[in-house]
Amino acid sequence: MLPVVVFSLRIPIYQVETDSFCADHSTAIARNQTKTWRTNHNMNRIFQRQTKKPCRRRTALVAALAVGCLFGTANHATAQTVTPPPTPTLITPPAGNTPFLLGQAVGTQGYVCLPTGPGSSTASWTINAPRPEATLFTKFFGQDVQIITHFLSPDEKPKDPTKPVPFGNATWQSSFDSSRVWAAVLNKTMIDAGTDPKSCPNTGSIACLLLETVGSKEGSTGGTLLSKTTFVQRLNTKGGSAPADGCAVPTDVGKQTLVPYSADYYFYKSDAKYF
Repeated sequence: MLPVVVFSLRIPIYQVETDSFCADHSTAIARNQTKTWRTNHNMNRIFQRQTKKPCRRRTALVAALAVGCLFGTANHATAQTVTPPPTPTLITPPAGNTPFLLGQAVGTQGYVCLPTGPGSSTASWTINAPRPEATLFTKFFGQDVQIITHFLSPDEKPKDPTKPVPFGNATWQSSFDSSRVWAAVLNKTMIDAGTDPKSCPNTGSIACLLLETVGSKEGSTGGTLLSKTTFVQRLNTKGGSAPADGCAVPTDVGKQTLVPYSADYYFYKSDAKYF
């Protein structure tokens, strides 16, 4: 019987010691896990602070490269070697003017159906000059980059302020420095498309032109990329002519249409003024 009594007395003592050990061990594990979490958390915070600076540096570097590419494109546009095709005398700028910029345009010619005359029973597409809208591109590392927008607008700084300013003139505005030039066909300096195989070969397209500057304006920060222009040639036209139908009778008056076209625009400057 004594062994049984001794054994029964030891059981609770053994169990209590075991429970106490487990509790202490669990507490120690929890403390170690808390320390580990705090250590990892602090290390993450330190890592995040350290990586933010390189990210900011990389962002600044990317922005600097973008700006550099922008100005590099502008310099490339102005420094390109421009060689227009031979052109008939009628659309060739006078001696003393040199081409300095080529823009390859993609856009539309806008037409409105109007009566052919006061009280007329017939109508035709836009007796007045069509409204051009186009974007001009140049090649930069093999990619098309926008350099100029082309549209119709009032001449804000006419070359001859004594002459009345028309409703609007053909306008070209630099995409880099916002300088502008207004130009017009002054002496019927145009040829029909398809009449010159080298400079205007596409029959049925809009005419090829020589436009003379009638006004120019520097950009908002003094840029002169286009304000130095003296003449503009529109060559190698494709498309853009008024539709052959849809505007014939008074009930058609007021209709509008946009006709896609493409062309090469050559910009000239004076040798004497801009050597």
